[in-house]
Amino acid sequence: MQEDTIIAISTPLGYGGLGVVRLSGTDALSIAQQIFRPKRKKQTFPPRRALLGNIYDFSKNEIFEEAFLIFFPAPRTYTREDVIEISCHGSPVVLEEVVRLGIKAGARHSEPGEFTLRAYLNGRIDVLQAEAIHDIIHASSIKQAKISFHQLEGGLSKKLLSLREQIIDMLSQIEASLEFPREKLKISPKSITKSLDRAVQTVLNLVESYNLGKTLAEGLTLVLAGRPNVGKSTLFNALLERERSIVTPFPGTTRDYLQEKIHIKDSVFTLTDMAGLDKTTQPAEQEGIKKGKKLALEADGILLVLDASKTQTNEDILLINKFEGKKIILLFNKSDLHKKMNVELFKKGHPDLASLEISALTGKNISLLKDLMREKFVPSTGKSEEIILHLRQKLLLESIYSALKLGRNLLMDGYSEEIYVEEIRKAVPLIGELTGEILNDDILKEIFKSFCVGK
Repeated sequence: MQEDTIIAISTPLGYGGLGVVRLSGTDALSIAQQIFRPKRKKQTFPPRRALLGNIYDFSKNEIFEEAFLIFFPAPRTYTREDVIEISCHGSPVVLEEVVRLGIKAGARHSEPGEFTLRAYLNGRIDVLQAEAIHDIIHASSIKQAKISFHQLEGGLSKKLLSLREQIIDMLSQIEASLEFPREKLKISPKSITKSLDRAVQTVLNLVESYNLGKTLAEGLTLVLAGRPNVGKSTLFNALLERERSIVTPFPGTTRDYLQEKIHIKDSVFTLTDMAGLDKTTQPAEQEGIKKGKKLALEADGILLVLDASKTQTNEDILLINKFEGKKIILLFNKSDLHKKMNVELFKKGHPDLASLEISALTGKNISLLKDLMREKFVPSTGKSEEIILHLRQKLLLESIYSALKLGRNLLMDGYSEEIYVEEIRKAVPLIGELTGEILNDDILKEIFKSFCVGK
C-alpha cells in the first residue's frame, strides 16, 4: 500500500495553540492544492518555505481556517516521499476536518507508525533507528531521550555493523584457508580466538546494558512495606512532595494500594504505598494486604519501613526474612521521636542491607534517601557505550552471543573449522534481524504497532 498517499494528525490530540496535519506520498502536493488556498492568488507552493493561506472545503466552496503549509519534495524528507505539513490552530475539530478533506481529495488515513515505516522501507533509517524515534517520543527521562537520540543518529547501528564486518572478515579468512590450502592462507587458532573474544565481549556488554535500559524506559517499581502505622503513607507523601495518601494516627488507614511515579534526577520510580503487613479480621484490609504482598514480590525493590520509636519485635525480623532475595533499604522512621529501637544492633544483624534513619514527618534525610534509592536500585551503566532499551534487541543479542560463544568453545575443544565456523556463521543473519535488513511482516507489525498514528 506504499503507493497510497497517507494523511494523519501528527500532534497530540487535545487543545493547543498549534496542530499539525501531515501528508506523505506521490499525490501529497496535488491533494494539498485541493484543500489549501494561498492568501496570494496564483501563488505556487515553493519547496521548504512556509506559505500562509486558508483551509478550503472544495465540496462547499468555502474557507474556514487560516493555516501555514510547507511542501517538502522527495527525496530529502522524513519518508523520502513528497511530504506536506499543514499547521493550523490546535483544535481537534479543525484538525480532524483537515484530515477528512484530505481523504476526500484522495489520501488514505495512515496506520500507526506508517510515516516511520515508510522511512524504513525507503532506506532512510533502519529498524534500530525507527525504535529510537519511538523511544524519544515516549522518553520517561532526559537521559533516555539522549540515549535514543544517539541511536537515532546511528550509534548502535554502526556498532552492530562493525561487529558484523568483524565476523564476516574472520569467516572469510577461515574459509579462504579451507578453500585454498596450498596458498598458505591458514589463519591460526590463536588469532581466531582473539577475534572471537572481542566479538563475544562486545555482544555481552550490550546484553548486560539492557538492565539499565529497561530501567530508563520503564522505570523501577518500589514498594513501601512495613507493619501498620509505621509511617509508610507519610513517607509516600514526603517522597512525592505532595499529599497523595491519606494519613491518620490510626493503624490500617491504607487498605488498598496507591501508585505514583517520581523522577529522581534521570531515573523514574513507580512507588507503591500498601496496607500494613499484619494480621487483621477486616475483609477489605485482608484483600489490601494480599494485593500488597503480591506487588512486593514482583517489585524491583523494597523500602522496608520500621518504627524506630518503638522497641523492635520478632515481627520486624520476620518482615525482613519475608523479602529475602529482594533488594531492600531498611528505613528507621520516626527518628524525630524518642528512639526505643536499638538501631545499631539491628543494623549489625543485617549488615548486607542498606539502611537509613529518617523522619517522614519532618523530612529528615529524605533527600539522602532519594540518593540511596538511585545508588541501590538503579543498575550501573556497565561496560557498553550503547544502551539496549528493547527486549527484542536483547533476545537477538543473546542468540548472537550464544552462537559466537559456542563457536569459540568448539574451536577450543579442537573441533574442525567446518564445525565451529557453522556456529559463528549463525550470528550474521541475526545481526541483520537486529538492524532490520532481514525482517518479516509480522515482526514489522509488532515493532510499529505501538507508534502513534501521525508518526
